[in-house]
Amino acid sequence: MVRRYYDLPSLTTLAVFEASARHLSFKLAARELNVTPGAVSRQIKAIEDELGVPLFARLGTGVALTSAGEDLYGVLSNSFSRAAEVVRTIKRGDRSRNVTIACTDAFATMWLVPRMRGFWQRYPEITVDHLISDNPRDFRRAEVELRVRYGLGSWADETAELLFDDTIYPVCGRGFAAEHRDATAETLAELPLVHVDWVDPEWSDWDEVLRRSNIPHGPLRGRRYGKFSVALQATQADQGVAVGWHRLVRSLVEKGRLTRLTDLEIPAPGGYYLTWNDNRVLSPAAETLRSWLREIAESERQAFS
Repeated sequence: MVRRYYDLPSLTTLAVFEASARHLSFKLAARELNVTPGAVSRQIKAIEDELGVPLFARLGTGVALTSAGEDLYGVLSNSFSRAAEVVRTIKRGDRSRNVTIACTDAFATMWLVPRMRGFWQRYPEITVDHLISDNPRDFRRAEVELRVRYGLGSWADETAELLFDDTIYPVCGRGFAAEHRDATAETLAELPLVHVDWVDPEWSDWDEVLRRSNIPHGPLRGRRYGKFSVALQATQADQGVAVGWHRLVRSLVEKGRLTRLTDLEIPAPGGYYLTWNDNRVLSPAAETLRSWLREIAESERQAFS
């Protein structure tokens, strides 16, 4: 038997593992690879047997990566991303005019996209593709060169550069504000609250905001939404009070579509960071977009310092 040159499991098995780890689902991996879930399970068992350690913890609700699985997935994700970029470069022939940036739906809708007209005017030759997702695992997709993330500034295999911090305060519609004009920070928990069920756990919810403000509260009532932009639509329609992120809702407050309720205001625990892969050389288009984002962020920090 001829020994494999790199002493690795088969590429087919590694590809099955990478897809399963990325989705944290054998079923979704099978759908992506156009095979049966049983075939995925057999490939995962084969690679675990070959390595001699479990790569996934089988849970009642799905699977989770073990520490060994996290290590292997991190290496494969970076390697596959770099290989995919080389293939795209060969096909396209020129990386200088294309860049993909990833960010959440809220940041894209309420901050980035409204400012992109200035970039188009200055750099009409560059094509920017936007990968918009509230699932941070999507940010690892091979085509992504730049990311804007909210958090504490530490992500594996990424260089993170602070764009700006933020402030949190309650917001509601004008009608709701008029109806609850006597509300105080201490009575917020008694009002109908608009909740956002983020995929990314680094975003602050109502429970965290009230705890950071030292406001006692029991179980919180209200309506729940899966996207911040949809939650704000409900808030503008006087359906409750939402956690407002100043960088994202400022224009709505200035236009009178949202109103600040009570004097509660706290610093956001995290900030907005521009990140890129440590192990990847940015394309000229990505470098241009990165410089422009730095410039815009600096101008806003000076304007609101």
